Amino acid sequence: MKPGSGKFVINGREGLLEYFKRETLLMDIEQPLILTETDGKFDFFIRVNGGGLTGQAGAVRLGIARALVAYSEDFRPALRKAGFLTRDPRKVERKKYGLAKARKRFQFSKR
Repeated sequence: MKPGSGKFVINGREGLLEYFKRETLLMDIEQPLILTETDGKFDFFIRVNGGGLTGQAGAVRLGIARALVAYSEDFRPALRKAGFLTRDPRKVERKKYGLAKARKRFQFSKR
């Protein structure tokens, strides 16, 4: 993150629309900037991998929020209250033996 005109470069692709096609993901990513009224004041150079597009958008949002706090501690209370500094702790549950998936069971026949 550096002062600039609001340019985003994600994994070498310029612009948010180039990488994240869905409008909801774009809104999700821009929320910390809108909340702190810094939209269009910084350029972001982001590398993200793993997971799906929604998870990556959440990771980018967390990274932007943390970068804003590193820039100015004054943003911390507002970002914390909105939940932008909290990592999503959900992970894929492991498959258990004797079951079809993590919780799905094989069909049971009474007779």
